Order: sequence, then C-alpha cells, then structure tokens
Amino acid sequence: MNTLLLKNVETVVTFNDREEILENVDILIEGPKITSIGKELNIPDNTKIIDCTGLIALPGFVNTHHHLYQTLFRGIKEVQEQPLFPWLIGLYEFWKNITPDAVYYGALVGFSELLRTGCTLTSDHHYVFPHNQPQTLIDDEIRAANQIGIRFTATRGSMSLGRDQGGLPPMTVVQEEYKILEDSDRLISKYHEINDFAMTRIALAPCSPFSVTKKLMLETKDLARKRGVMMHTHLAETLDEERFCIEKYGRRPFELMEELEWVGPDVWYAHGIYFSDAEIDRLNGSGIAHCPSSNMKLNSGICRTSEIVQKGGKISIAVDGSASNDGSNMWEEVRRAYLLNHLKYGTEGLNAYEILKVATRGGADVLGRSDTGRLDAEKAADIILFDLSGVEYAGCHDPLVSLVCLGNSSYTKMTIVNGKIVSIDGKLTTMDTNEIGKTAHKIAQDIVKYERENKK
Repeated sequence: MNTLLLKNVETVVTFNDREEILENVDILIEGPKITSIGKELNIPDNTKIIDCTGLIALPGFVNTHHHLYQTLFRGIKEVQEQPLFPWLIGLYEFWKNITPDAVYYGALVGFSELLRTGCTLTSDHHYVFPHNQPQTLIDDEIRAANQIGIRFTATRGSMSLGRDQGGLPPMTVVQEEYKILEDSDRLISKYHEINDFAMTRIALAPCSPFSVTKKLMLETKDLARKRGVMMHTHLAETLDEERFCIEKYGRRPFELMEELEWVGPDVWYAHGIYFSDAEIDRLNGSGIAHCPSSNMKLNSGICRTSEIVQKGGKISIAVDGSASNDGSNMWEEVRRAYLLNHLKYGTEGLNAYEILKVATRGGADVLGRSDTGRLDAEKAADIILFDLSGVEYAGCHDPLVSLVCLGNSSYTKMTIVNGKIVSIDGKLTTMDTNEIGKTAHKIAQDIVKYERENKK
C-alpha cells in the first residue's frame, strides 16, 4: 500500500463533524484514505514525505452539475446573448452531431480543468444521444474519468419528449423510453460502486420537465430506488420552465416533483432558482446544485442560497455545462458563488468559511457521499493544497478570505484524489493536457463546421 505524508501543513480546514481548523499538522495518507491528522505521527516505512510548510489544505471541491460534452461548444456565435430556451434550441443543432470521440475528449477537457482548479469529485449530466451514434456514450465518459484519475458520479441523462410531442429538443436526440431504462439498468450493473472510496457511481437523470414525459420520470424513480442509486434533474431554472410546467401539467416545477415522488435525500436538482418559501421548507433533504456563472450568463436568476442554508437544506456549487459558463474552473466558481450571494444578501451573505464548506462538504452531501468532502481519519484522501505566499495574496489577514476573494491564478499547488497526486502547479500527472486540448479542438471544429455548412 502506498503511503504519503503531507508534512507540516500550515492550516488544515477540515469541515469535519467537529468543524476543526488545525495549524501546523501532518496528514498521513495510506492507500485511498486519511489515517491520521496531527503532530508527531507514527509513519510507516517507505512513506513518501512532502514538505507542505506554508500551505493550506482543504477537502477537494465537489462539482455537482456539469455537461462535459459542452466543452467542445464554447463561444458558438449563434447562441451568445440568448436566454435558456432559445440558447438550447440553437445548440441542439450542433449537439445532435456529437460522436463517442467528442464525448470522450470533451470529458477529458472538462476533467482537466476541474482537477487543476481543485475539484476531486464531479458529477456529469449527459442526456444527448444522437440516433446515428452508439448509445454507450456514458461508457466513454467513465473511461476518460478512470484514465485521468478523478472521482466520478456519471448520471445517465435522458430526453424522450421531442418537439413533435410538445417538448424542446429535436427528435434526432430523443430516445425511446424502454431503451433509456434498459441502458440505465445496464450502467448500474456494470459500473456502480457502493463501497466507501468508490471512484465511479451512477445516478439516473431525466433532463428536465420540458424534455421528458411524466411516465419516464416515474419509471426512472422506480428503477433508481429499486437499485439504490440517486436521481438528478434540472429544476426551477427559469420562468420559461415555470410557465411550461403550469401550462402543461397545472403545477409549478417543484409541485410536479412532489406529485412524481421526486423529492428526498436521494434526489438533487440543478439550479433551484425559482422556489417559493414554502417549497424550500418542503425540500425534505433534496440537494441543490447552485450554478452561479451559468445563471448569470443566461440571465436565469439567482439561487436562494442563504435561505436554503438557513433552513437546513443541502446546497452545493457547480460549474454547469461549458457552453453556458464557459469554463470548468471550480475555484473561480466558488468566488462567483460568494460574490453573487453577497449581491443578493449583502452583509447577511454567507462568509468565506461557509461558501468553502458548501463547495466541499456540501457537494459531497448532495451526492450522498459521507466518505469525502471533509478531512478526517478514515475519510477519503481527496485533498487540495494552496500556496498563498504570492504577491496577489499579500496584505490579507485571513487565508479563507484569500482563497475566496484574492488571487489571479486558479491552479492549486497540488490536487490529490483517492490518495494519488493528480495535479501539481496546474500540470496533470496522469495525462498530457496539450494532446487532449489539440485533439479536442480539432473534433470541435469539425462538428461545428459540418453543421454550419449543412445549413447553407
């Protein structure tokens, strides 16, 4: 078993059950987990020792909502400065051309950005399955995650309500519902790990109320609860969505979830902007993925983060898809979440410690993971280290404020996942980001060029 000692870490912000902030301590890692934190630890023979003098350690950030394939569709001129529904309609015309290679390299691009900016556990919501492509695109994402070394919750997304049936997506990317359920069951059987320190888990994720039927939502819920996996969907993101649900179902989006029994600790929603006070009270353990950059760019609104926290709700931070962010920079997303929270709540907003807790432990809790998102003995060795000695941090007297508000770089000093060092000073140790970027960009250019030429 590989052992690693992080020696003399200046500050360890644990977000553990005791809310400890420790000074000048060592962290001993054996295999995938932390075995002890403290001073003068007993160290096994052949332990690799890393001097962490002057560094600050946190649990890794947890990203609870993404669309990794969208890393290939950033800056598409046809959809800039558009709200959600027109933005989606325009982008579906490009997304209908994705291939397994596009999904694989798009995932590698997103994973690279996430790891280098401090994310150790991410989910992804993939719901686009073109008719002329293999239907095993989730497998391509999982292969990429395994190779690059990130902890991954892959959600089997789905769309079954196309434009011809009153939905938003084109018919070329919606699937028959029995095929969706069959593939969902296959993925759970093949990949879902139930043990602590699992590197791969599966969740089931119908896309949104405007792209699936109530029947699929119900059958997905039954399958997920039978197989013991979590459920995810977009919800309460825009007023357009609210109007759609009221006109089609006679219910607000959250009321529709209640009717479908899509509420509880095994459910999390992306965005959650347009909840009423009463609906926040009725979340009953459901988690929220707050996506500040996406919500700002698409002018969707501001999530009621403080009210959710104050009422004991589960909230996390997410980068969302790269066509609406347009990046996968988790550290920057933490900063934007803090600033957007203060824009809405002023002096009553969440402080730096609270925002960082939402980004780490909060995300793990939303994804149903008590084994990560906090630094403690017997918890996962998912650790990020920061060097705050640069001039951009000079004059700041609180390291947590430094992390949230200062700096002109978003790369961690080191990112450790499952006890393994995967990034140092913004350079991956597992794969070549130059090769990833070059190949991904060529694939992206070819897809966009093909679609534009076909429209002429």
